[in-house]
Amino acid sequence: MSQSIIDAFTRAGQGHVFAFFPELGPDAQQKLLAEAAEIDLAEVERLNRTLVRTDGAAPVVSLEHLAPAPYEALPEHGGDPVAWAAARREGEAALRAGRVAAFTVAGGQGTRLGYDGPKGTFPVTPVKQKPLFQVFAEKLRAAGERYGRPLHWFIMTSHQNHAATEAFFTEHRHFGLDAARVHFFRQGRMPAVDLDGKILLEGKSTIAMSPDGHGGSMRALERSGALDVMASEGIDTLSYFQVDNPLVHCIDPTFIGWHRQRGSEMSSKMVPKAYPEEKLGHFCVQDGRLVVIEYSDLPMSLQRETDPATGQLRFVAGSIAIHVIDREFARRMARPASGSDGELPFHRANKKIATIDAAGQPVKPEKPNGVKFELFVFDALPFARDPLVIETRRADDFSPVKNAEGVDSPESCRNDQLRQWARWLKAAGTPVATDESGLPKVVFEISPLFADDEQAFVAAWSKLSPRPAVVDGLYLGPAE
Repeated sequence: MSQSIIDAFTRAGQGHVFAFFPELGPDAQQKLLAEAAEIDLAEVERLNRTLVRTDGAAPVVSLEHLAPAPYEALPEHGGDPVAWAAARREGEAALRAGRVAAFTVAGGQGTRLGYDGPKGTFPVTPVKQKPLFQVFAEKLRAAGERYGRPLHWFIMTSHQNHAATEAFFTEHRHFGLDAARVHFFRQGRMPAVDLDGKILLEGKSTIAMSPDGHGGSMRALERSGALDVMASEGIDTLSYFQVDNPLVHCIDPTFIGWHRQRGSEMSSKMVPKAYPEEKLGHFCVQDGRLVVIEYSDLPMSLQRETDPATGQLRFVAGSIAIHVIDREFARRMARPASGSDGELPFHRANKKIATIDAAGQPVKPEKPNGVKFELFVFDALPFARDPLVIETRRADDFSPVKNAEGVDSPESCRNDQLRQWARWLKAAGTPVATDESGLPKVVFEISPLFADDEQAFVAAWSKLSPRPAVVDGLYLGPAE
């Protein structure tokens, strides 16, 4: 077995990966062989041919025949309230039937936040400092109780954080969820190559491997057996969200209902861009297909273009990485038929990659010396049947934690949570003092187990007697 792997790498012109093999101990040899076995050499050669052995530039994104994508507007922005209500009923029926599962992409670390650990373990709530995973777990518990069917939760980790993530859930007793319904699996990896297409070694017994991007979630679902688990449980609809967004309505019956009513294979939420330069991808239509054009690929002249009739940005629909995905569509994207065009494209990223030289000495490059390959989940949209985009309220669905400070930081997310809860109190007839942005002057917290949306909060608040004063440190939720 080991010799066959070595021979395959030699035939592919990648034999240097085993240059130090004879001097390694048995454990190190097995580690290197295991990493090598993950690699599809034919795929690497194809990517070298199409993305690496070129002029060194990333492929130019075509902007021909590009138009803004249509979307279902919220009722307050002109959408049909009857259609939105019907969608909610459809989604609620699917939830009561147990046909929906949550799917979280959680392979990242908290490095950019100055935090040592899986990003999902990062504390985000204002009073209790609950970690991201707990926020989502409580939202799933609330949805399960409301619809009478506990939900399955599929969590894609990375090789880097898989063990720590599982240990965190075990330590916290899965935050009250049934452990049998929480499924962990690792994201796939791709080798990094140098600018000539040679696979890079990180050490004598370690290949320079990196996660294959959030688009790799499709392949990981299939390879891990997660899709088969879903099929056996009668689950055909996945609610996809990323681990850094605690505001996300992770089980949204209206979104699920729109998706199912339209017979869509992949649906997406959008928010209107706040300003032209906002760093969101753009939902567009190109040659009859729904696509997402990254902000870095759309010329600023188009990003700033406005509709003469409304004055609104023309390319206004911003992508926020919230999707509903049909189970069998994910399977088809994970293993496309031979010769079909339904295969997610890899993207090239030039990076500074720590490696070793021919003598086995460490090399820390000062400029990009290699290429990493990654897949983007939104690249599946052009291959989906009847893909759908619906509008969502930014204030109720999108406040990611990405940066240590400033925009999309723990502070901005904390404030957005407080603004949301202040709006709920106002809707329930109990306004609190806020500044002009809606930020309350007291710090409090509402658990999803007390209420996970405005409608549920109004109902739960009305049942309290007496109602607590909204003061610093108020926590509405089960005793902990």
